[in-house]
Amino acid sequence: MLSLDNITETALINERRVDFRCPPEGIKGIATKAKTIMEKKKGLPILEILFAVAVGALVLLFNNDIAQLGSWGYLGVFLISALSSATILIPVPSWGAVIALSGVLNPVLLGICAGVGSAIGELTSYIFGSGVAELAMGNKKQYEKYKEWIKKNDFVAIFVLAFIPNPLFDLAGLAAGAAGVSPLRFVIFCAAGRVLRFILFGFAGYYLLNGF
Repeated sequence: MLSLDNITETALINERRVDFRCPPEGIKGIATKAKTIMEKKKGLPILEILFAVAVGALVLLFNNDIAQLGSWGYLGVFLISALSSATILIPVPSWGAVIALSGVLNPVLLGICAGVGSAIGELTSYIFGSGVAELAMGNKKQYEKYKEWIKKNDFVAIFVLAFIPNPLFDLAGLAAGAAGVSPLRFVIFCAAGRVLRFILFGFAGYYLLNGF
């Protein structure tokens, strides 16, 4: 004969049981939801590519107006460098603004503002590379090998190329994005190289404009 205590204990155990029954929508519903999530994920790389291209196109379209931002001082240099670096494979040099303003602004602060702005602008190349990589992962084994190499050598690849004045740095951004390098690491390494470069440009411009 069951006691009241036994009945209460049995009820509590049943209450705590995990319900493993299939949800109301069934297996087919779960599969449909999974397919929808995958389709949304596939559309993300296309959006990344379109975003990067659109930003670069806008910079080229308003290129003549960007130079006028130099009148804003350090903020202007930051914006000029960020926007000039936002184009993909079509260089829009910003070092001219740095040299021109180095005669009236502190070369070190000028270099820091220009370098950080330039690094942030390079994120368009990074985003573009990330999107292209997601769409072009035909040989996954080869892609993973390439990805690991870039990740292990990201400081050398990004810092050195960011420091050396060259119009092809976008390739480093594309490679970093394609390899899945952390966006934060990319910006930090790129900023380190660009800040050092623009500080040197700033001092060069200062001595050219003010004399030795």
